[in-house]
This record gives sequence, structure tokens and C-alpha cells, in this order.
Amino acid sequence: MSTQRRCYEPGHRPKCLVVVDDTVEWDRAVYYASRWAVRAAGGVVMLRVIEMLDQNQQWLGVAEVMRAEAIEAAEIALDRASGRANGVAAITPDRVIREGDPLEQIRDVIEHDPDIAMLVLAASAGAEGPGPLVSTLARTGGSFPVPVLIVPGQLADAEIDALS
Repeated sequence: MSTQRRCYEPGHRPKCLVVVDDTVEWDRAVYYASRWAVRAAGGVVMLRVIEMLDQNQQWLGVAEVMRAEAIEAAEIALDRASGRANGVAAITPDRVIREGDPLEQIRDVIEHDPDIAMLVLAASAGAEGPGPLVSTLARTGGSFPVPVLIVPGQLADAEIDALS
């Protein structure tokens, strides 16, 4: 079940959701979303998903330390991405940190924010393919609750400026 989008109703504004991960191309998605937000008078929501492996109870203390380190790394990544968005478009994005499966967390963030109008991802320009998240969404995109925009990873800032 999908929440009705409300992004263009009075008192709301459209937002792009961008996943900030460990790939090189996250910057292309942040750049595009930031430029779009300025032109659409909208906003950007940046999501960092922490994938914690199954944690055995006997190692709970170690798991908690690993979780704390992962949250700290997520904050650092979101600081870097937020700084990029601010430098590109003088905006301050919303920041979300979630734990679990990336696709499930993306869907949940969209479900709980009716102002998210699209998901913006960037595809890897490398020979190994577009990346796991883009590949997964390509297979399931027809059932996704919002449009998915995929920015080619090789586009330069000027090329994205012309498109956004």
C-alpha cells in the first residue's frame, strides 16, 4: 500500500529522495537533486542505510560498538553530502539514517513522507554495470511508489546543469 503523494498540495513541497552510499556516483545524484530542488522550489531528503549483518547474542557488545561506528560513519557521509548540496544550491537537506535492507528502507522512507516526489539515483559509469541498487530497481521499478530518476554517472556538473 502506498501513501498518497501530497507534495503539490498547499502547505507541502516536493522533495527528492537521494541515497548516500559508498559508491563514487552518489555525488551525481546529490548534484542533480539539489539543482532540481532549487528549480522546483522543493527539497532534498538524503538517506544513508546501514546494513548490519545478523548479530549473534554472545557478541552483543561488539555488535553495539560496530553499530555506533556505522552510525558515526553515516553521519560523516551525510555531512559530506549535505555540504555538497549546500554548495551546489544553497539548500539544507533533510537527513535520515536507517538500518536494514536498502530497498526496504527506501520504500519505508517514501511511505512515511508524502512529500517525496521522486527517487534520484546515479548509475555507475564503470564496466561492471550500473550498481546493485540501480540494477535491483530496474527489475522492480514498475511497482515503485514514486518515479525513479537515474542520473548517468559520467555526466559532468555542466551537463547536469543543462538537464536540471
